[in-house]
Amino acid sequence: MEPILTIESLTKYYGKSSNQTKALNGITFQVMPGEFLGIMGSSGSGKSTLLNCIATVTAPTSGQITVNGRHIQSLKGAALADYRGKELGYLFQNFELLDHMTARENILLPLSLHDVPERESLKRLHQLSSYLEIEDILNKFPSQMSGGQKQRVAAARALILNPAVILADEPTGALDSKNARALMEKLSGLNHDADATILMVTHNSDAASYCSRILYIQDGKIFHELRRDLPTETKQDFYERILKVTAQLGGGSTNVL
Repeated sequence: MEPILTIESLTKYYGKSSNQTKALNGITFQVMPGEFLGIMGSSGSGKSTLLNCIATVTAPTSGQITVNGRHIQSLKGAALADYRGKELGYLFQNFELLDHMTARENILLPLSLHDVPERESLKRLHQLSSYLEIEDILNKFPSQMSGGQKQRVAAARALILNPAVILADEPTGALDSKNARALMEKLSGLNHDADATILMVTHNSDAASYCSRILYIQDGKIFHELRRDLPTETKQDFYERILKVTAQLGGGSTNVL
């Protein structure tokens, strides 16, 4: 099986040599189809820069990013727009829903932008809204939803185009523990049932315990890797191992460092 995402010797430097910040300093790893990969590290460690490079929001200084066999730095025009719109799904901490649109309209927006036929659009909407248990709020506006409902609507929007990779940046950061756990159960279910490939940045050890592998980043480098021993290891066992690594690295229960 070929990796769906390959990061090779990726660097991102800011400033000149005399006062240079190395946000990413030679990161290399692969993500396999259907993998749920967590990225953990302290603030300023390079986690968000990594996601921004994959999303082509930020151009790396050097190195290579390959998604489904395509070197994304070489993409231009329509090919780049196609990559951003169809290959990637985005799930943000603060939902990023459009306030003047209903849940249904927010979810369907990516499909309308990419000219997906109405029948197929409605089919996907029904499947996702049923799975994420948001059928009863499709006509509501974001101001009428709870935080957990907003994030599940945002998840449906991220998934509606069947992206190759879902980029999740602190998706539980604005949720209470109950809604955070409910969201992670849904994401984990999509990973297991639909082979969704997820790359998630998180500070939260409980959220990370849903992953199959975790990379810890410090000063722009990968300095530790933790892999869940599937299928023999339970989520609770993996969570306890995460806490042990966290403690060894000098952090608390929710922060890696």
